[in-house]
Parts: sequence; C-alpha cells; structure tokens
Amino acid sequence: MKMKTKKIMLAAIAITAAVTGGIIFAADHIDSPTVTSQAIDITDLYVFQGQTTSNLVFVANTQGLMSPGASATAKYDENTILEFNIDNNNDNIEDLVIQGKYVAATNSINIYGPIAPSEKGTRSKLEGSITAIVGVTPYGAASPVVTTATNGIKAFAGPRDDPFFFDLNQYKKVIAGTASGFSSTGTDTFAGTNVMSFVVEVPKTLLGGTGKINVWLETKKKI
Repeated sequence: MKMKTKKIMLAAIAITAAVTGGIIFAADHIDSPTVTSQAIDITDLYVFQGQTTSNLVFVANTQGLMSPGASATAKYDENTILEFNIDNNNDNIEDLVIQGKYVAATNSINIYGPIAPSEKGTRSKLEGSITAIVGVTPYGAASPVVTTATNGIKAFAGPRDDPFFFDLNQYKKVIAGTASGFSSTGTDTFAGTNVMSFVVEVPKTLLGGTGKINVWLETKKKI
C-alpha cells in the first residue's frame, strides 16, 4: 500500500543512542494549537536497550495530557504515519525508518521496517512490506497486547500513563527568577495523565552500524 504524505508537524525531538546500550529520552509536551489534542501531537521519544541486550526499544508517545476519560476513547489516526528515523552513519540523514500505520477496521497498527526509505526528509510513503502487526490495547485492560513477529520484532500500542516527570510550576518559578532551581523530588505536573504509546523492539542486527545511532521521531499526516 502506497501512502504519500506531507509532514505537517516535525517534532523537535532528536536523540543519540548507543547501539550497545543506554537509555535516552526527549520530551515536547503542549505543542502549538495547530496540533494540540490531535493524534499527530508528539510528547516523547525514548530509545533504550531491551531486556534482551541484543535488542533496542523505540517508543513514540503522542496525544499527551489525556485524562482517564479521554484515554478510554482515544484513537490513533488512519491518515497519520508514526515514523522513527534512524541515522546510523552520523550524517543526520535517515538511513532506515520504522513506520506505524493505524488500521481502524482491525483496531491495529501495521509496522513497516526497519528499511531504507525511498524518500527522505519531509515526505514519506509506507516502505516495503508489513513486518509486524499489533492490536491496540484498550484502556484499562488487565494485561497489554504484545505481538512478537518471526523476525524478532516485538510491538505494543495503546494508552499508557505518561512516564515523563516534569515540575512545570517550579520550572516557571526558575524562569521568572523567583527560584534558583528544582527541588527534590518536586511535583509531577503530568501525574494522572496519559499518552498513546507506540513501542517497537527491534534486534540490533536489523539496524546496521555498531556504534551510535541518531534517532528522531516524526508524525506525518496524509493530505
């Protein structure tokens, strides 16, 4: 299936992760009004070594600050691609992509890649064939729906508690000059709110390279 898209929101989230391990994250809550409360609104990108050390885990969180009520009815967007861009030779150009495309009819996400993209930059299409399919875990489910494909790719999709800790009120005080720094442990502004999470665990052998990789996350909407 070919899906031409034009990017309408590129998250200012890019990280460098060691293929050999480590945990890296970046966050971007409360975006501009044009994307806030939409499925394209990115909150977080995480990349870390899996429980199996030969794997890397990629996490894309979107639709932040959802209440429990909003989480129960939240959905992914069929016209939006979730795309991890992977640069494994340090030239800041994507060498591989991992893409997620929601299918409403089956309430699942089709996963493509890791694969070299035929288009780079602001436009994308679904690349290659489907490498895994994961059903969306409903809010409040007793256990998560996790798929494991024959190629070693594992995946999860669905609502989750926002894992990012940030004391927004203290941050505002620091910016205003009324506080000199953050207190320990502070107050988590995002406590009790949820995100829609898309998680893909990939064998490192599918990523190429042996050192560091640069990763950035985009949501690209079909127009």
